Amino acid sequence: MAIDDKAVKGRGAGEQVPNRFLQRSYGVVHQEGVDHVELEAQPTRFISTYPKTIINKVDSPDLPFTRTINPYQGCEHGCSYCYARPTHEYWGYSAGLDFERIVLVKLNAPELFEQELRHRSWRSVPINLSGVTDPYQPCERTERLTRRILEIALEYKQPLTLITKNALIERDLDLLAAMAEERLVQVAISLTTLNEDLRRVLEPRTSTGTKRLRTISLLSSAGIPTMTMIAPIIPALNEPEVPTLLKAAAEAGALTAGYTVLRTNGAVKPVFEAWLHRHFPDRAAKVIAQTSDAHGGAMNDSVFGRRMRGEGAFAINIQRVFRVMRARYFVGRQMPELDTSLFKPPPRGQLDMFR
Repeated sequence: MAIDDKAVKGRGAGEQVPNRFLQRSYGVVHQEGVDHVELEAQPTRFISTYPKTIINKVDSPDLPFTRTINPYQGCEHGCSYCYARPTHEYWGYSAGLDFERIVLVKLNAPELFEQELRHRSWRSVPINLSGVTDPYQPCERTERLTRRILEIALEYKQPLTLITKNALIERDLDLLAAMAEERLVQVAISLTTLNEDLRRVLEPRTSTGTKRLRTISLLSSAGIPTMTMIAPIIPALNEPEVPTLLKAAAEAGALTAGYTVLRTNGAVKPVFEAWLHRHFPDRAAKVIAQTSDAHGGAMNDSVFGRRMRGEGAFAINIQRVFRVMRARYFVGRQMPELDTSLFKPPPRGQLDMFR
């Protein structure tokens, strides 16, 4: 349900899209009077949750990892294109504003992580932190779940990969540097645009592109293997920036780069398209047409091998530009392999018999 087709300050979504699992949904039809004040002032809600497990198995040939940890569900960053939005529907929330304004905090995530590493069946493989929402979104500053997970990973010599678009990761430079010395960590910094006017509306509560480049530089200088992810590449929006982004990331010290092409599955589609028409009405039709061309004629795509990179003329053009520029700016660089052979949980005590 749209809110008079107006942007909500500091948020990516401007509406509560219907939840596919619910018969009824809620929203504000006319943004007037007290409704306007309420919408502008409504703070983010944080709900404590206590899952039974925290290491998730991933079975996708498109992804370079097989296990993930997500200490948070929902994300304040508010990226209108975020593929994780539909996960909020399983909790009875909307993939629209709810996804940004209701964050589920898995308070026992570090304890669960340690328990699962100590389990007799665990065989060390790299774990991605986080595969869904950003582990360094704003609430991490106070919750510190990601930092506690890093402390455990360092103690157990468990390799991790991280991806974030928040400069808050600089806080954990000490732990990441210690892990890097033993080839236990790789970091990817998501770099979408250096156009601050675009960034403010596309990713409203994230670090600026300039700060992300500084983060790449700091991590690289500390010996932490760091790459950049140009993700997503949105045709006719941030697509022209690809060569500039790759050059800037390489100059900051990144070792390599990857990319994905925009796709809007499920409830992401109405959120993104409403955002697009709201902020860029002059090119909305072009963005939708070129994105659809890359995904078999639709904005959504679940086909392995195509969903991340797309196919067709526009996708091929993006791929060629990306590969040529990456070869130019990252020649002779590569990410070091992670070392899983060092994994060693503390000696088991008598109490472990009762776990």
